Amino acid sequence: MHALRPLLRKSLFNLCAAALACTALLAPRAASAEALLLIEAESGKVLQADNATVPWYPASVTKIMTAYVTLKAVKDGRLTLDTLLTVSPTAASQSPSKMGFRPGTQLTVDNALKMMMVKSANDMAVVLAEGVGGSIDGFSVMMNDTARKLGMTQTSYVNPNGLPADGQITSARDLGILARSFLRDLPEYEYFVHIPAIRFGKRVTGNFNKLIGRYPGADGFKTGFICASGYNLVASATRNGRRLIAVVLGSNSGTARAVKAAQLLERGFSQDNLTWLRPSLGTVENLVPVDASPPNLRDEMCGGHRKRPASDDDDALIAANGGTSGSASATGGEAQVTFFTAGLQPPLMKASELMASAPAATEPVLVYTGPTRTGTALIAAVAADADQQTASKPRGKKSRVAKKPDAADKPKDAGKDTKTAAAKPAEAKGAGKSDAKNDTKTAAKPAAPKHAAATPKHDTPAKPAEKPAAAKPKAATKPAKPANNS
Repeated sequence: MHALRPLLRKSLFNLCAAALACTALLAPRAASAEALLLIEAESGKVLQADNATVPWYPASVTKIMTAYVTLKAVKDGRLTLDTLLTVSPTAASQSPSKMGFRPGTQLTVDNALKMMMVKSANDMAVVLAEGVGGSIDGFSVMMNDTARKLGMTQTSYVNPNGLPADGQITSARDLGILARSFLRDLPEYEYFVHIPAIRFGKRVTGNFNKLIGRYPGADGFKTGFICASGYNLVASATRNGRRLIAVVLGSNSGTARAVKAAQLLERGFSQDNLTWLRPSLGTVENLVPVDASPPNLRDEMCGGHRKRPASDDDDALIAANGGTSGSASATGGEAQVTFFTAGLQPPLMKASELMASAPAATEPVLVYTGPTRTGTALIAAVAADADQQTASKPRGKKSRVAKKPDAADKPKDAGKDTKTAAAKPAEAKGAGKSDAKNDTKTAAKPAAPKHAAATPKHDTPAKPAEKPAAAKPKAATKPAKPANNS
């Protein structure tokens, strides 16, 4: 009996430790933390869930539902991918990120979907909503009906793009259900969720989902950001025929959400043979919703402590610049975590290094305005879009030059009214200093705010004589990107 006591004590200790581990896994964490979810795509089995049923503002991951409803209408024969849609004034007035087409511009469902899913274009989401549902309100009803049918009990929609709205709510649980439903119900249209890049005219835009082309096997889905929600990401990856879905809500940067999603996915793949050691969390549909209000992260995400306005693509240029500046801090200390595959294989690259590396080389998918074209007609359409961009480019350059004198003239022009003809240089100054939060103040010079946001160089004097060329109104529908870009 005495010989058995050490064994009994050890068994009791192991049982207590297991019970504490289960409690830690199942107990909801503070709502201010990130919401995390990892599930198997085929079975819906939950591999990890932290705050997964806390309500959250979805931001642009809303566009997964917009794509689902649109493609379901295509599959049901109510329209086709070649159906022409028209950009309305309502669509053109949406906040960036957007394509910035003028009202009356036409394009196909196919091209609108690609622009929406890769560039996260808010105007294209409205174009699709009006084309399928007749209006934003009509399409929102369709979105909510679909959410209810899919079992997304914590979700409500009031717009198709995720721009800030009190009634736009979801949860990591519901987004996991939506991603599974997309793969199950629309397998023939799955390519829309993992296009690496698009080319419109001369402009190439990479997917905001940094896992695409970097994390091995990454094949979906969508990013999102508004100040209230933080940086969100629904991601998926496939390895050895097994597909996992990771949901990350509330990260503090675009890099951080990508790193966290990659870590979740890697953990799921590497522990495939050790699932019997972990307590079962059931399926995603069985996760119990939390009755609470969504956390508002505006001060944390968009407060004065940030050196530049936050946006969904804030880290898009890190790989292109070949640097990892800020990656460690952006990931909240997670940059030192390395991945290990099953068994005793060597560790993979660090998560932050993986996300900061250049994506795999790939040919961007061509997108264009107008009807569906092929062959020489497609080449002509792409060239026409490029010519239109080139035609507006000189004005953008002159606009940037024109605002340079204001840095030198600041003492004598600072108090002048920028709306008078006598204050033309100061008007350029207003365009140069406007950031992503006041993007419509100088609608007559769309290119100037855009350049100013990217590379502010208005400290060097230049010839004021070039000012009239900068003031020519051209495309009032291309304001600069605001802080609440989704």
